[in-house]
Amino acid sequence: MSTNNTNDQENTALPRNKKIDDAYAAYVAEQNNMRIRSDAKSLFFVVIASVIMAANINYFINQGGLLPGGANGVAILLQRVADKFLGVEIPFSVLSLSINALPAYLAFKTVGKKFTAYSCICIVLMSFMTDLIPAPKVPVTNDRLLLSVFGGIINGGAISMVLNSGASSGGSDFVAMYFSVKKGISTWNYVLMFNAVIILISGCIFGMDGALYTIIFQFCQTQMLNTFYKKYYKKTVFIITDKPDPVAEQIMSVTHHSATVFKAEGAYTHKDHYVVYTILSADEMHQIRRCIRNVDAKAFINVINSENVFGNFFIKPVG
Repeated sequence: MSTNNTNDQENTALPRNKKIDDAYAAYVAEQNNMRIRSDAKSLFFVVIASVIMAANINYFINQGGLLPGGANGVAILLQRVADKFLGVEIPFSVLSLSINALPAYLAFKTVGKKFTAYSCICIVLMSFMTDLIPAPKVPVTNDRLLLSVFGGIINGGAISMVLNSGASSGGSDFVAMYFSVKKGISTWNYVLMFNAVIILISGCIFGMDGALYTIIFQFCQTQMLNTFYKKYYKKTVFIITDKPDPVAEQIMSVTHHSATVFKAEGAYTHKDHYVVYTILSADEMHQIRRCIRNVDAKAFINVINSENVFGNFFIKPVG
């Protein structure tokens, strides 16, 4: 009898384990499919943004005698110096790839492999497309102010597209991230100073008019980045719900941010409710709002801009 009972237990255990294995396999397959779709979407936008930046160099930046920031600015400045003083036309791709080689290596070692891979695709494609896309026979406009404003808007929009896809246009971004990771310091002010030095050198060689228009160009570019790249903006979120535990679990699983739950009473109905309080990055709001609605369709969500956040706030690392 004991043998038969043991066999019965084994036979009943096998299907249950198989169901668990099948469910886990289905979950893994779903996650892989989502990751593949996300990677394909990111790659698509990186390619589109790279072509836009290349066209912008030929149609706006070069036409207006402007300089973008970072490695692209250095490459264009070296191109113009070689052409003016040596009479040599150096392809943009040669200079761009040479300047970005070491920063890309540093980023690969410290920042993240996927991030660096996407960034390198952006750099390589933009570099060669800049050489391949012909300069316009007829200028877009002869007004340098319009070239500065709209060139900055286009460049800022393209860079935002790259950043939101989990990549970078390379150069000084790589260096800044490397020192931020290795030394634990913010280096973006140094990048700003570096760009200012490049503008000043260009102004001394080619005239201050171009340098001043470049400042307008970079200002417009920065405004576009501030508008469309929300990773470092913080939002304080208050969620009034009757399902605090599932809501808090969604927040933690999706964003890796924790939450605080308060018990509250409705002033009108005098019914017990709960308030879930958390702080998120602005770029996480759309996703988490949808997740909360799936858990509690009646949840009341209030979002407030946060000027300063002190303490251990999780920032999702680049891939």
